[in-house]
Amino acid sequence: MEKVLLRDGEITLHTRERSNKWQMYINIKGTDVFVRKSTGTSNLDDAAQIATNYYDKLKANASTASNSATGVIGWIDERLPILSFVRDHLTNYYAPKNFNFWYFFGSLAFLILFLQIFTGIFLAMHYKPDAKLAFDSVEFIMRDVNLGWLIRYMHSTGASAFFVVVYLHMFRALMYGSFKKPRELIWLFGVFIYLALMAEAFMGYLLPWGQMSYWGAQVIINLFTTIPFIGPELGVWIRGDFAISDPTLTRFFALHIVAVPMVILLLVILHLAALHTVGSNNPDGVEIKKHKDENGIPLDGVPFHPYYTVKDFVGIGVFLFLFSLTVFFMPEMGGYFLEHANFIPANPLVTPEHIAPVWYFTPFYSILRAIPDPAFGALAMLLSIVVLFFLPWIDKNPIKSIRYRSMLFRVNLFVFVTGFLILGYLGVKAPTPLYSALALRFSEMYFIFFALLFFYSKSRGSFYSFFYSGVIISLITLYDITRINLENYIMVIIGLAFVCAFVLFMTISPLYTNLNREKEVPERVT
Repeated sequence: MEKVLLRDGEITLHTRERSNKWQMYINIKGTDVFVRKSTGTSNLDDAAQIATNYYDKLKANASTASNSATGVIGWIDERLPILSFVRDHLTNYYAPKNFNFWYFFGSLAFLILFLQIFTGIFLAMHYKPDAKLAFDSVEFIMRDVNLGWLIRYMHSTGASAFFVVVYLHMFRALMYGSFKKPRELIWLFGVFIYLALMAEAFMGYLLPWGQMSYWGAQVIINLFTTIPFIGPELGVWIRGDFAISDPTLTRFFALHIVAVPMVILLLVILHLAALHTVGSNNPDGVEIKKHKDENGIPLDGVPFHPYYTVKDFVGIGVFLFLFSLTVFFMPEMGGYFLEHANFIPANPLVTPEHIAPVWYFTPFYSILRAIPDPAFGALAMLLSIVVLFFLPWIDKNPIKSIRYRSMLFRVNLFVFVTGFLILGYLGVKAPTPLYSALALRFSEMYFIFFALLFFYSKSRGSFYSFFYSGVIISLITLYDITRINLENYIMVIIGLAFVCAFVLFMTISPLYTNLNREKEVPERVT
């Protein structure tokens, strides 16, 4: 049996009679650390390298433990490892060193979440969840409660700011491929958070019991009645009555302040846990865990604290400036954040001239209105959200970042974002023949974005390219045939020609141009 001592005798390497693989004994002096395990190799040099690397990691951990807090904090940490949690998820969490502007919005969303919870608690102290008193209680908060107007405006502006930040956060994920392997769960939890936020915002939107709150909720809840067989009963169950009334307000208040926030907090914890398990993505789409030093630290990473906590404070400062500017000088934001009709008490007998939801729902509201049939319109709106869950499996291209994707991918993403913004604008406008036609075409462009992502996932031959574009164009054309009449045939033909030309260009151009050529991805972050 051979025996080798390393690191002043703290590492012992030896072989057994029955095995030629080197075993290591590690006993760090001055600590209770003792490890005995196999190196898995019969080569002495390799075994020595493996043992010393393992020794350095153990010694670093032992040093960290020895520097643990003492006194009351140390006593608490022994029983509830708060400091260990902070170290694992903040100070010892290594993030890529090339984060840019787009990585502010995750921390900003976290900040706004706690801002909404804080202001919501104070509003709930004075709010009356009663159909006869709800509107007056909001006016009481605004006029008679000390700084009540500020708390209410912070909460209403915070709701809109939340969706601005979330939309930018999701756009960053689309640009840099943060939904791809191994981050599928992060994306799925994020989409669930988005859905929970929509439910939370919708329920909170009803609580002021203003004219637009009442009728906007009426439209949204009526969507559930379009579900075959169970729709009418489901609508009654959601409302708690045959029409929106006091039971609806009471249950929406309970869900808004208790149930849905708990779900959101749970999803946020799971989202962060999944993120810190696989590590953060970066603008290059390179996995920094592939390149580590002898201590297991990523070569292209830096500790989240203090490098990114300092940067996040800069982003928070800029956000708070813009947020305060909105709260103090333009809390209504021209009727987009707080609709003018919502300053009128709800009247079930008077229907507003134009009913529109809050701006962050309007893209999906446009998709709903684009199809005249209520059932199919509701189905299209549902599919526009459900398709987000399948994005990691739709886009299978191994290249993550937009920096190295093709020009066609960039065009596709640009058209998608532009169309989404236009749909949002059309949703706040009263429907006209022109607006309805535009809503239909940009709704088609919304779904075409995902179809093209699937198309670009792999290199395609000429037959497949023509066949794929033919299927998409055929489906759109078949629907348009049913809509043509003598009054709108020119508008239908122009819209159809535009969509078909876009699909043909995006699917056929890779056969004859270099627009689909992708750049080589670097091994390390740039």
